[in-house]
Amino acid sequence: MEDPDRTYDPTTQLIHGRMRSDAWEYGHHLVPPISTSTTFRLDSTLRGATGFQEYGHPEVPDHHIYIYDRLREPNKDMLEERLAVAEGGEIAVTYATGMAAISAALGVLTRAGDHVLTHRAMYGCTHSLLHRWYPRMNVDVSDADLRDVAAAMEQVRPETRVVYLETPANPTMDIIDLANLAAELRLVNAGRREEERIWMVVDNTFSTPFCQRPIEHGADFVVHSLTKGLSGFGTDMGGVVIGPRTHHTDLLMYRKDFGGVLSSRAAWAVLAYGLPSLAVRVRHAQETAGQIARYLEDHPMVSRVAYPGLPSFEGHAVARRQMRDYDGHFAPGTLIYFELVGATPAERQQAGARFINHLAGNAYTVTLAVSLGNVRTLVEHPSSMTHAPIPPEDQVRAGIDPSGIRLAIGLEAVADLRHDLEAALEASRHAVPV
Repeated sequence: MEDPDRTYDPTTQLIHGRMRSDAWEYGHHLVPPISTSTTFRLDSTLRGATGFQEYGHPEVPDHHIYIYDRLREPNKDMLEERLAVAEGGEIAVTYATGMAAISAALGVLTRAGDHVLTHRAMYGCTHSLLHRWYPRMNVDVSDADLRDVAAAMEQVRPETRVVYLETPANPTMDIIDLANLAAELRLVNAGRREEERIWMVVDNTFSTPFCQRPIEHGADFVVHSLTKGLSGFGTDMGGVVIGPRTHHTDLLMYRKDFGGVLSSRAAWAVLAYGLPSLAVRVRHAQETAGQIARYLEDHPMVSRVAYPGLPSFEGHAVARRQMRDYDGHFAPGTLIYFELVGATPAERQQAGARFINHLAGNAYTVTLAVSLGNVRTLVEHPSSMTHAPIPPEDQVRAGIDPSGIRLAIGLEAVADLRHDLEAALEASRHAVPV
């Protein structure tokens, strides 16, 4: 039984959680069963009416009455409770994908006539959402280099309602000083009415809450693609928004009305496998990532390596302050971005293509695939793949080089990864004049 007088370590809570509620009792199950019903039997019209009255209305006593999967079900309830604990947020609401979660967070915080300020480097699909669809809803979007907080604040407008960012940013690994940015936003918000305040939303997918918890540094909301590190095995898709209780109703209603609901099977997989193994997986992969980053930094075919754990990395000092695991140790994560040598963009792009193609055709330990946080090491070419929706000139402005390569480290042996990477780097050498 849980000791009410003890505060258990978050990594322990991610394993055990609270497998009980007023409606379901899982106390005799070592692993919670999968909820497989899309609809739930109701004992009376009164119970059904009570369930609908309770849903999304925090002022009404909650009897945990389950009605329909799109509203809520046991696996999602337990997962959301643990995700809120993992990030140190008040509430969590899950969605079908990471993009559905991002859409929900921005959807409940903005309306026609508002402005969203973003960091210049971000995931390609998020860029597409904001620049293809939001102008149709009369929501203006602009970007800045949020690493320079003072300069970025000059782009804040009276109609700005959200500052949205990733840190480390995808794929460049840019590090934004969350505490500094949050402090500046508090100064702005102090002079505004509550309905005009600016919300800070951080995509923490690259770090996972094991390496970094943005709410601790002043962020209002955190979003994740559950598909990545929080799942860890590449078998299920999902997303989550974690934030203040004041927005719980809107986030639930957004999910209900727009329909981006996480499946119970996917929720169960993250609950049973992903979260309990998160700390062990990230610790191992992070140690490997540090060794691979140092190897790449010393390689003659590599011109630049961006990894928060390297002292040479531009954002290293800020990363050391805010990327910390639950025990307070520096946790630079498992993602590496690097560029190959070449006198021109065309030469660098050719070298990058040779490198990745060699891995795709010959490597045993490195797989060409567009994801991350997996037990397998994955590689991709952001410029032509995940960030293809971003126009080439905007890619360059965001710091995405034509030869840039994103490497997401898995759980393989370091020596095996170095062997396969060395062969691919040697193959890329033929693209560069000697």
